[in-house]
Amino acid sequence: MLLNRSVCPYDCPDACGLLVQVEDGKAVRVKGDPEHPFTRGTLCPKMAHYEKTVHSSQRILTPLRRSGPKGSGEFHPISWDEAIEDIKAKWTDIIARYGAEAILPYSYAGTMGLVQRNAGHPFFYSLGASRLERTLCAPAKGYGWEAVMGHTLAPHPKEIAQSDLVILWGLHALATNIHAMHDVDAAKKRGAKVWLIDTYETPTAKVADQTFIVRPGSDGALALGMMHVIVRDNLIDQAFIDRYVQGYPELKEHVLPEYTPEAVSSITGIKPLIIEEMARLYAAAKAPFIRLGSGLSRYGNGAMTVRTITCLPALVGAWNKPGGGLLASISTGSAIDAGFVTREDFQQKVTRSININQLGHALNGVNDPPVMSLYVYASNPASVAPDQNMVIKGLEREDLFTVVHERFMTDSARYADIILPATTSLEHSDIYRSYGHYAVQRAYPVISPVGESKPNWEVFCLLAKAMGIDHTFFDQSADALIDQALAHPSDWLAQTDVAALQQGKPVELPLAKDYKTLYRTPSGKIEILNPREEECLPKFSKPYGDDAAYWLINAPDVRLLNSSFNERDDLFKTDKMLLMMNPGDAVQEGIETGEMVIAHNERGSVEFKLKCSEKVPPGIVVTEGVWWIKHAPGARSINALTAQRLTDKAKGSTFYDAKVNIKKAAHSREAEERQA
Repeated sequence: MLLNRSVCPYDCPDACGLLVQVEDGKAVRVKGDPEHPFTRGTLCPKMAHYEKTVHSSQRILTPLRRSGPKGSGEFHPISWDEAIEDIKAKWTDIIARYGAEAILPYSYAGTMGLVQRNAGHPFFYSLGASRLERTLCAPAKGYGWEAVMGHTLAPHPKEIAQSDLVILWGLHALATNIHAMHDVDAAKKRGAKVWLIDTYETPTAKVADQTFIVRPGSDGALALGMMHVIVRDNLIDQAFIDRYVQGYPELKEHVLPEYTPEAVSSITGIKPLIIEEMARLYAAAKAPFIRLGSGLSRYGNGAMTVRTITCLPALVGAWNKPGGGLLASISTGSAIDAGFVTREDFQQKVTRSININQLGHALNGVNDPPVMSLYVYASNPASVAPDQNMVIKGLEREDLFTVVHERFMTDSARYADIILPATTSLEHSDIYRSYGHYAVQRAYPVISPVGESKPNWEVFCLLAKAMGIDHTFFDQSADALIDQALAHPSDWLAQTDVAALQQGKPVELPLAKDYKTLYRTPSGKIEILNPREEECLPKFSKPYGDDAAYWLINAPDVRLLNSSFNERDDLFKTDKMLLMMNPGDAVQEGIETGEMVIAHNERGSVEFKLKCSEKVPPGIVVTEGVWWIKHAPGARSINALTAQRLTDKAKGSTFYDAKVNIKKAAHSREAEERQA
């Protein structure tokens, strides 16, 4: 039986190696590659039957032209030649009337392959279109890390196995980093303790020895409170600080008066004695390891929160110990620079930039020129962009020409004028890095494109030809692009088995023996004090919040990844779009489990089925997953409640920085359908 190697393309730090069984031209089975250094043979429930996504009956198989009102989902098939000609004609007219900046590409991480994810960049640069600031996920997390650690390499994830205290901080590992659990389990078998710090008791709590619940947006204050105790009681590693840390004396003067356990308790909701105990146990650990999630960076204070937590390992010398440190994200861009695809040099001038989190403003605001065309690929903004009502209002504009390159009839595709059928990762070539481990892997097609679907790269080559962009760069295949990149590998990549990489095998980038104490900062030290920042020391600042009663947490659902996998009915054997609420809050609101409720704020209203749970603290409501509207009991899904506000640094999203009021629903779409 022949098994073909491939890679999971989704926006997940695990970037798993796949083994795909193909029979009669179809993928019939997908399993984890046991030879992949991080996957180690296991897959999450979503990818364990990826063949059901690849060969779904819901796949779009041909180009489509809109035949009904926007949002109706009414289309009729056309040929590729007709679709490209329609786009050419419309864009030519828009450019003549408004200029090329009236065209806006919208893409994100529907695929993480370097070629297919970035395929639009050289085309839109050549066209002179508006640029998109792709900061949807967690750029504030990266900013916070770099403010302390610069471009220092993150610890290898397998170091967790050598730790005696593993802290999963804001990380629902069972949903978003499942393969890290191999190493967490290994650490536990060696006697390590595991802590979970989060805003509610996620299912990951079942693997933790202790769970600490913090108020939304207060994680940075908890870190400062722990620092206070560590500094006050002289629990520091002075030798490490003297050699490797910049700014400890200033930090000491800063945290001692301001961030007492009592002061921090009033911010976080964690009792002072517990803060004291956490600090002492952290400092006493031989090799404490913090695995930092991304959700805590999606508040107005997100970058500072990450920056603050990142300072903790330096105080106790965790970096100097096998199994110690902090892992936020792993950057391997210097191994394979995406510039071989993006080609920034194709820009004749620097055009305007529009933030991905503010699409609603861009489509509805007064712009010069206005956004007259939107090209969507590798994303689903009608579901995943904040302030859904504003986004959909923009997509409903009759004068907005929208093209969506997609596999399924997503919420965004329903508003398209032209839909182009897209391939899955098993149908095209690409090369993958990871932001959760140090392996890289090339992937070749294992089946032919389903229907008339085409990969991003091929479509942009067709569009370049149609729009008169005469450059030989667009005459080559994705494989030719990758071949050229690997023919001249970076110094780092050259230390791997490049021949094995060319064959589609996973290879791991090597790390120097002392890499954890090679600090790539301007000072050459860990910069607790960073003189280049407006705030030179870490501090606590409040998140935005809203004028409403309950913090809204949109946590991951193990069945979804952002809005991907909504097409997979086999994954949805339990309820969709539940709103979890503390029983005491439910009594106060006069509602109970099983009732339909409406969460609402100044931006919109969303209907949910209520589930009361002691795992949710008072003052918070939790919903899991980003669902397509067709799965919602009402007319909108979660991002009708989130805001277009940006983080303190790096212009990131603030999805978790929202509050809502709750009321009982008078009726629901589901009830109306049952009555009908």
